[in-house]
Amino acid sequence: MKSITITLNSVEKVKDFVNLINTFEGDFDLASERYVIDAKSIMGIFSLDISNALRLDIHDNVKDADKVEEALKKFQ
Repeated sequence: MKSITITLNSVEKVKDFVNLINTFEGDFDLASERYVIDAKSIMGIFSLDISNALRLDIHDNVKDADKVEEALKKFQ
């Protein structure tokens, strides 16, 4: 598993992120303090405190993890 820090501090960024992350196969989690949700769930993301940076966990079953990281650079 690999983790990166991302920022989703606006509704537009959340929408863009969910649309992008759903194009990849595999499991992704977003964590804010002690809360962890499915990163592909827009409702789950809005249950987190998006005013702070979030940790994105990219699980080992994700195909092309390097492409995922490259695509997510705009959220870092």
